Amino acid sequence: MRDVLDIREEARAALATGKPVVALESTVIAHGLPRPQNIETAHAMETAVRESGAVPATIGILDGKIIVGLTREEIGRLAEASDVVKVSRADLAVVVAAKRTGATTVAGTMIVAAMAGVRTFATGGIGGVHRGGENSMDVSADLAELARAQVAVVCAGAKAILDLPRTLEVLETLGVPVVGFGTKEFPAFYCRESGLALLHTVSTPGQAAEIMNTQWTMRSAQTGGILFVNPAPAESALPKEEMEELIERAIAEGMKQGIRGKDATPFLLREVARLSKGKTLKANIALLISNARLAGQISVAYTAREK
Repeated sequence: MRDVLDIREEARAALATGKPVVALESTVIAHGLPRPQNIETAHAMETAVRESGAVPATIGILDGKIIVGLTREEIGRLAEASDVVKVSRADLAVVVAAKRTGATTVAGTMIVAAMAGVRTFATGGIGGVHRGGENSMDVSADLAELARAQVAVVCAGAKAILDLPRTLEVLETLGVPVVGFGTKEFPAFYCRESGLALLHTVSTPGQAAEIMNTQWTMRSAQTGGILFVNPAPAESALPKEEMEELIERAIAEGMKQGIRGKDATPFLLREVARLSKGKTLKANIALLISNARLAGQISVAYTAREK
């Protein structure tokens, strides 16, 4: 493992002493946000985790080495490079073997976090079933990974460009608990509401930590991850109707240009940001920082619960 996995000193020391650690992805740095907001947001997320009392561990791949706890300089390298591979489960071994540089997706980050023993992970929004996925079979690997890895993911729901009802159906089929944090409705990334009711909610980090502890002590059940959904901050969130119009226009443009596969999500996010004149970008950054802060609080509560 030492040949491919490098857990940096701060994260390694925290894990060894039972201190809270929060994993952060790197695809948002390399592919999700424009420059210079990508670097600024990555630093702001790490700061939010620290302010919550936890240690941030941004995950990425540099020259074939999986890094848990990228330095500020290394985050800058991922943010500025143009040849960074978007790494999910199917890409991980190939990128490492070829000694390439890669940014981990939600699924990729969950795999590495589980390898390192990090239990809590903050991101923006998970992937899911794409619109028209019943025909294209375009379903994010994030969903399957949530069923495998014993990691709690804090996010603002699934990306609004997706088929949210089908995404929730798949999560239920896979046995992934979807728990609202202070909400009874599944958030739709940029939007606080989706019209989709949740069965389970919590209102404190301690309650979230109790679910984590209970789920992962049921070893015979082969339990996987947990999804805690945290609505975007109200001051930056967009109305559902406005967002739906933007998404339909972005999807139409993507179809016109023949955008598909791994390129689809980054294209659609860039296009809705352009069409909204930057409002979705502002919402995206705000929810990323909010989720990092909440993940830090949950990680603190979980490690306290273990002691």
